[in-house]
Amino acid sequence: MKKRFNPIKDKSSEIIEYLMASPDIPKDEALEFKIRLSVEEAVENVVRYAYEGGIGWLEAGTSLSHDGLTLTIELRDAGTPFNPLDKPDPDITLGAEERNIGGLGIFLCKQMMDSIEYRYEEGCNILRMCKCVNV
Repeated sequence: MKKRFNPIKDKSSEIIEYLMASPDIPKDEALEFKIRLSVEEAVENVVRYAYEGGIGWLEAGTSLSHDGLTLTIELRDAGTPFNPLDKPDPDITLGAEERNIGGLGIFLCKQMMDSIEYRYEEGCNILRMCKCVNV
């Protein structure tokens, strides 16, 4: 299941709800919470930063592995090339006022999902997040 949103300005909620309504999303409350948090962080990053003024597109989709054990969420955009995985993890032992700004969202995604991959291919940023959904 995938859909292209164009333009993406002010469509974060619509994109997130589209992904979370997918039949691929498990009906397990704990898994759904982790997936939603990761989806919210990743979508917000694209909507806020990929394009000047939010004028651009985002293709969002979900799929299950053939054995039904792994959920994959993929976001694809043609915005400014940016690998969020290159940013170092924040030092969470420091207080909020002592930490550098930024990076906490993708850090949370890395903690909540089983794997996250980024690649830049054919002029597109592609972020793929996977979660084991064997419940």
